[in-house]
Amino acid sequence: MNIPPVTPLQVRSMLLLRQEIALLDLRHEADSATGHPLFAANMAVGQIALEAGARLPRKDVPIVVYDAGEGLVAEAAARLKALGYTDIRHLDGGLEAWRKAGFEIFIDVNSYAKAFGELVESRRHTPSLSAEEVASLLASHADVRILDVRRPDEYANMNIPGSLSVPGAELVLRAGHVAPDPATTIVVNCAGRTRSIIGTQSLINAGVANRVVALRNGTMGWTLANQPLEHGADRRGGIGLFEGARDRAREVAYRAGVRHLDPGHVAALERDRTRTLYRLDVRPLEDYAAGHIPGFRHYPGGQLVQEIDMAAPVRGARIVLTDDKGVRADMTASWLAQMAFEVYVLEGSYDRALEVGPPPALPKADPLHRYRRPYEGTEASSDAMQAYFDWEYGLVEQLKRDGTHGFFVI
Repeated sequence: MNIPPVTPLQVRSMLLLRQEIALLDLRHEADSATGHPLFAANMAVGQIALEAGARLPRKDVPIVVYDAGEGLVAEAAARLKALGYTDIRHLDGGLEAWRKAGFEIFIDVNSYAKAFGELVESRRHTPSLSAEEVASLLASHADVRILDVRRPDEYANMNIPGSLSVPGAELVLRAGHVAPDPATTIVVNCAGRTRSIIGTQSLINAGVANRVVALRNGTMGWTLANQPLEHGADRRGGIGLFEGARDRAREVAYRAGVRHLDPGHVAALERDRTRTLYRLDVRPLEDYAAGHIPGFRHYPGGQLVQEIDMAAPVRGARIVLTDDKGVRADMTASWLAQMAFEVYVLEGSYDRALEVGPPPALPKADPLHRYRRPYEGTEASSDAMQAYFDWEYGLVEQLKRDGTHGFFVI
């Protein structure tokens, strides 16, 4: 099978010019996490049949595949071609050619979302408190609410004692219920840094009256400070908008350049076969299962910001978000826009026939080759956790050296 080559410089040019490209790392996740270009998306060759349909919805999208010398390119190209993809090229020389060209190599997973989070903190000086400072507030019975923005299953596995589960995109929607008194300090935490930075800044951007801070370094920082964790909790914050939250969320989206579309405009985007379009419902799973707009995949907003390379691996694609309450879609869209996506919010549309039922189960990475995140569980060594933080702290400078991101921060 003849697979046309493309040089690292040509790939970089496509990224700089905001052209559509799906740059696919064909290795297992654990191998990909050892190093890859910033906007490479991991799609292990053995997962292509399971993942490509949802992650690469346009059959003629430009796809560039690469490995690190394992010989995976021919098999991947054959599998993609069998699925109907027509524009498949390979990175000439693979990962080593990218390195030899002098272009940046990023480690870990969800790297560009994590780099973006560090850029947000750097530019907005997102406030945070150390684990020791938060523990002291709790010990003194200060008026504090700790909101855990991770997935509910992550929260149930381990959480800061007394915290509530409020997944990221739910923060602005639920802050008025969990902390109705403006005198209450809200502490936002995740497992590490990214989601707590984005969550904290979301509440600040939306104008919540409370003091809002991130728990610096999340549950990893809490563990390194020898603070106890709780296991098996299931405490959730109810819906309670703070004053003006809907209008403020929309204003945040507007400032980020997000546009709102009616169903007719979305239909026009759907008819445009020259561009990749992702349609994503950012509500919680139970809301989606109860009734969703046909054609929209489920991806809760707080996770979508961090896992955008998994949900929408085509760099330069269009994204349309939907949410029956608007707030979650507006806040999520505001972040994706700052990450240089062309992103829209669908207005209304929940007064028509909806589909009922859960989304298809997402394929899991091969557990034997899955990258073990240092922030999962409590088994990682202190050295591994600290090394992870040292890497994250250096991401802003690495973004500057890479130069392809196009991110901005409102």
